[in-house]
Amino acid sequence: MEENKIYGDSIVTGYGKINDRLVFVYAQDATVFGGSVSKAHAFKLCKVIEQAMQVGAPVIGINDSGGARIQEGVDSLAGVADIFLKNVEASGVVPQISLIMGPCAGGAVYSPALMDFTFMVKNTSYMYVTGPEVIKGVTNELITHEELGGSDIHTTKSGVAHLAFNNELEALENIRDFFNYLPLSNNDPAPVKPTEDSPHRICSSLDYFIPTDSSKAYDMKYIIHEIVDKSTFYELSPDFASNIITGFARFDGATVGIIANQPLELSGALDINASIKAARFVRFCDAFNIPLVTLVDVPGFLPGVQQEHGGIIRNGAKLLYAYAEATVPKITVITRKAYGGAYDVMSSKHLKADANYAWPTGEIAVMGAKGAVEIIFRNVKDKTKIENDYANKFSNPLPAAIKGYLDDIIVPSQTRNRIISDLKMLARKKISKPKKKHGNIPL
Repeated sequence: MEENKIYGDSIVTGYGKINDRLVFVYAQDATVFGGSVSKAHAFKLCKVIEQAMQVGAPVIGINDSGGARIQEGVDSLAGVADIFLKNVEASGVVPQISLIMGPCAGGAVYSPALMDFTFMVKNTSYMYVTGPEVIKGVTNELITHEELGGSDIHTTKSGVAHLAFNNELEALENIRDFFNYLPLSNNDPAPVKPTEDSPHRICSSLDYFIPTDSSKAYDMKYIIHEIVDKSTFYELSPDFASNIITGFARFDGATVGIIANQPLELSGALDINASIKAARFVRFCDAFNIPLVTLVDVPGFLPGVQQEHGGIIRNGAKLLYAYAEATVPKITVITRKAYGGAYDVMSSKHLKADANYAWPTGEIAVMGAKGAVEIIFRNVKDKTKIENDYANKFSNPLPAAIKGYLDDIIVPSQTRNRIISDLKMLARKKISKPKKKHGNIPL
């Protein structure tokens, strides 16, 4: 190794432009010592992140590394830790995007995990802390690279990666599209793209879209695609915690973050993974001044022993904390159910949302009529009439609107117009917060 010196080492670094917007890029080179991180490798990578922070530009990392270079010993470990520190320092300052283009192991996987968004390539990229060989030696388990840390695992089970693409060319093209939604830094606005989609467009189909039977599911993505600028919704983590939808879209050309319950999956209930997925997305949007639009149809938190023992209380609190902490413009539309604590958590007026609306089909209550009557009137044998009376009285948005917890009950077809109008009104929103070092989110 002493005599085997390669100029530039195992990483290529530099800067350029995507759609005339500055970006810093590094690419680990697997042809040089397997892309392993040496002291020089780490120095170059840290320099790129530092320069990006100084000028206010995003960082895109193309990762293909076996982790710390064993031959360098503690120097390589020090270099890996230096990279982690720079990722943390840059967090919330400039967007950080990681594209996994090959096998990444050991310390090489934690830098992407610290970045804001992680993308993978199907069948060629892998991420794991310890590889199949180590696992076999320690636990005697036999597992392939794909089964252990392939793109399917990380986009459906672990939630480590946000999207996986069919090949490298598709991945690079999608990164360029995704980049267009993001601001250059926390001091810059997100780009506004010209659109031919009128801000006054009426979404007539939404007036008849919600099923009259409140137990019947529907696709929330249809509503999203109807109200946002046409063909602008960029969904993230579609196969992980699919009971909640997250992604970027545009209203009248301006970027917003979309969070929405999905009735087609678990009836839209919040569980552990959905809470974590949405909380991280909300915090990114807040860090980079991207407004939040929340569409609510949630029957509550998912019940079950596995959820309780897995920490639904602690993990659900993450989403609650993220929304309460966010100071960007927050607009909430309740399309149907908003029950119990989940109503509070999903950007309710009580968490300082700026504009809260409900469609006439909205149902805002502690729980559904059947469950409520079972508790309150447990000793009454025939509860049919009571259930109907309860539903007529409470399973509608009027009580919440009367108390000021909703700003208006709106016709669904007018949702797009109202959101665009509010976003323009809230564009200069400023909030002063109590002085503190930082809060203690329930990690």
